[in-house]
Amino acid sequence: MSALIRKTHRWLSIAFTAGVLGYMIVMSQGQPPAWVGLFALVPLILLLITGLYMFVLPYVAKRRNGRRANG
Repeated sequence: MSALIRKTHRWLSIAFTAGVLGYMIVMSQGQPPAWVGLFALVPLILLLITGLYMFVLPYVAKRRNGRRANG
């Protein structure tokens, strides 16, 4: 499961970068519609979720291992 989350996080970072670059290109040609910004916002929200999961994962594993050793 963790490997899948990491791989998803990597691909989301590529999608986010492409979304930001695409938004910058569209902005250089004039005022874009509001929905164009969502191309960068959606991967950013998913990056936040997967990043928080990977951040918390070591602490959860430590807590689980600590309970097994003490209990």
